[in-house]
Amino acid sequence: MAGTNARHRSRGLRRARVRRKVAGTDARPRLSVYRSNKHVYAQVVSDESGRSLAAVSTLSAALKGSLGPGTVAAAQQVGRLIAEQCRAQDISTVVFDRNGFLFHGRVRAVAEAAREAGLKF
Repeated sequence: MAGTNARHRSRGLRRARVRRKVAGTDARPRLSVYRSNKHVYAQVVSDESGRSLAAVSTLSAALKGSLGPGTVAAAQQVGRLIAEQCRAQDISTVVFDRNGFLFHGRVRAVAEAAREAGLKF
């Protein structure tokens, strides 16, 4: 139990440290990625206006059931879909918020797929 609490507390500290430096504006919103053990969520947020501009997850109707939800391939699909939604709203540049997670595995797959689909970080 103690290890789990320390891990969550450490992630919270990393998240707060990153969020002090990273903020989304209306011109350049923030792409926030969250991963659970099973699913990956990506959301484009404007912190100035306090709005969520786009959101995709492995639970979305477009992805549900197509791939195993906890895989890198599913995370790549999430990255592609979030980039498509951003392009539809004329958003070409975002700041990446890894939300306290290491830039590795599924988090990295979302970022690289979004870059390949046309988003600039």
